[in-house]
Amino acid sequence: MLYRWKMNLTALKFRDFRLYLFGNLFSLNALWMQRVIIGWIAWDLTASATFVGFIAFLNYAPAVIAGPFFGVLIDRVRIKKAAKVTQFCLFVIAIGFYLFFVFGILDEISLSALSLLSGLVTSAHHPVRLSLAPRLVNRGAVTSVVPMVAINFNLARLTGPAIGGFLIAVWGVEVALIVQVFLYLPFIFAIGFLHPRQRETSKTETEPFATALYSGLQHTLANDLIRQALAVTFLYSLLIRGTLEILPVIADGVFAKGATGLGLLISGAGFGALVAGTIKVFSPSQKAGELPKFATASALLGIAFIPLIGLSNIWALTFVYICYLGFSATYSGISIQTAVQMDLPDSFRGRVMSIWTMINIGASAAGAMVLGAFADYVGISVGLSLAGGIGITLFIILLIHMARTKKDTDDL
Repeated sequence: MLYRWKMNLTALKFRDFRLYLFGNLFSLNALWMQRVIIGWIAWDLTASATFVGFIAFLNYAPAVIAGPFFGVLIDRVRIKKAAKVTQFCLFVIAIGFYLFFVFGILDEISLSALSLLSGLVTSAHHPVRLSLAPRLVNRGAVTSVVPMVAINFNLARLTGPAIGGFLIAVWGVEVALIVQVFLYLPFIFAIGFLHPRQRETSKTETEPFATALYSGLQHTLANDLIRQALAVTFLYSLLIRGTLEILPVIADGVFAKGATGLGLLISGAGFGALVAGTIKVFSPSQKAGELPKFATASALLGIAFIPLIGLSNIWALTFVYICYLGFSATYSGISIQTAVQMDLPDSFRGRVMSIWTMINIGASAAGAMVLGAFADYVGISVGLSLAGGIGITLFIILLIHMARTKKDTDDL
């Protein structure tokens, strides 16, 4: 066990990576606080599950359209400068949310516009985040980076929503928004002290933009493992992460628990995610060239929990289900991302990971829209039961296809 522990914490030996983790924890708390605050404002303004899903969609949709283009840019520009720019833009947008709310002009239209702008900047930040962290350590420590970054992300996922919900319940939305603004500052300062590893020489920096974009897509589609990873990611993001995006509907629409209840549910998902990240750190390193079976099984079980959430009328039981959804999505996500990152050249890292992010976030956005509409038109119970049933069927079909592909490959 001691050997495994040392092997999976090797990234912490690098000073820049430790600084990155510490500074980024504040920024991630701000992001997660914003999600619960904006979700609550959307629900408070309209009491519409469809609008809550629409706001979540606007936060994610730009990643589907612009993500791959930003991926090409990340493979061309200085990663440190890109991180500074995206973090500062997120800081400015947070100020925008605060000012619009204070002056009483944060209505459905302005909330939608700011959410779309936030989604656009976040779609640029994701490939930056996924490319920067592995370049703060040597290549041998990359398998340690992914679960460590995931723990950082999900620790914020646990604390950020709880803090946001508490601040809204006790002092109101205005205080929650201004606290969120200041939480962006530590990471903006920390980035200035980072020294990321230089990329290996690549023609990406000089070849035409469209050619670089196409070569990244070719590299992605030519790899069986990456194709399977994207398919699994699409299904669990569409259903599991989509369900986690309509938690305001469950917290207040079903159980009448208000902002505090919403913060608890999101923190419950964060707790499950934190457990998943911790388990990954203390587990043996993944084998290269395959998706771990437990990761796909965890995703399938998570999808099977979705109808149970729709049918539950017991708050404590629903909280437990949401905790597992957080665990399932994170364990599967870490395992899949690790499998993809392990043998990925730095010269392709931005483009390939932007495509993975596009699928991950785009499916979450679509899931939020569809599940929100289901909740409004057929009810939360029927909607989640129907979505879960379809999801289980599609996932089993995918697993059968993956098994056949592996058998055909082994027979060659």
